[in-house]
Amino acid sequence: MWRRLFGLGPKPEDTAAAPAASVEREAVQLETATARARRGLFGQIAALFAGGDPITDDLWDDLETLLIQADVGVATSAALVRQTRERCRREGIRRASEARQRLIDEMVGVLEARDPAPAAANPPYVILVVGVNGAGKTTLIAKLAHRLADSGQQVLVAAGDTFRAAATEQLATWAERAGVGFVGRSQGSDPGAVVYDALDAVNARQSDVLIIDTAGRLQAKHNLMRELEKLRNIIRRRIPDAPHEVLLVIDATTGQNGLSQARAFLEAVDVTAIALTKLDGTARGGIALAIVRETGLPIRYIGTGERLGDLALFDARAFVDALLRQEPERGST
Repeated sequence: MWRRLFGLGPKPEDTAAAPAASVEREAVQLETATARARRGLFGQIAALFAGGDPITDDLWDDLETLLIQADVGVATSAALVRQTRERCRREGIRRASEARQRLIDEMVGVLEARDPAPAAANPPYVILVVGVNGAGKTTLIAKLAHRLADSGQQVLVAAGDTFRAAATEQLATWAERAGVGFVGRSQGSDPGAVVYDALDAVNARQSDVLIIDTAGRLQAKHNLMRELEKLRNIIRRRIPDAPHEVLLVIDATTGQNGLSQARAFLEAVDVTAIALTKLDGTARGGIALAIVRETGLPIRYIGTGERLGDLALFDARAFVDALLRQEPERGST
């Protein structure tokens, strides 16, 4: 149950893993979230492979250029082109339209990272959420809490970011909107004390899931590492196999810069998965490929809009298919 609930088991399109209405809703959300990217650089990539023209060196050069411009990253773009080109050569593919599926398969292969996240045998399932300020941690936590509560789980969120002004108040407001429990203290309080209170509350309320926010300051990497290590130790004294998920939140609109900032958290704590927020706000959805290839971690969730329900489990093939689906020309029927 736990693996299925948190996207660690069967893929979302598996009707045994999720209700049909939920699968359909997430498919619509994904289409909407990738619309800007599909109309932009990925639309140009799709156009390269739309016709039956012979494959030329120029096609591969154009593909690599567009992938780099779409935030896929230089190294990942070069690898994708090299692998797709070699596969086409081995299989005797000579037409651009026939090469399209090979490119899709190679992109999906990049995104399907090995999943290291453990599953809790029994509740509570503890999720530690990390990321730079402004990445969308607070709203991601609210959306995730809402999603889990909507599936029948008793959820508690803890405001462990006591440094940022109004962070506790913002999370309290979101928790109320999501209809979940909340634990927090005043600004400047010890984050460890907040986590300790939350663990007490989880036991008292018999909650199924505990989601803990953390500070996102990067001014002193050593202090960040020490603080996150402290929180993890407090959790493990009470629940030895926790946290079961350490979710790194990355803002898709910041592109390669956001990935660079995230490296500090990868060094500071054992991250298990990525949550990619604000995907609907960027025309360069290729950052997803760069993130997975560079970190070796799976993308667990994607933010698909502004509303509380705009959060979807990430599915690599559905994502790539959405990016490279050719939009009909305007005015066509």
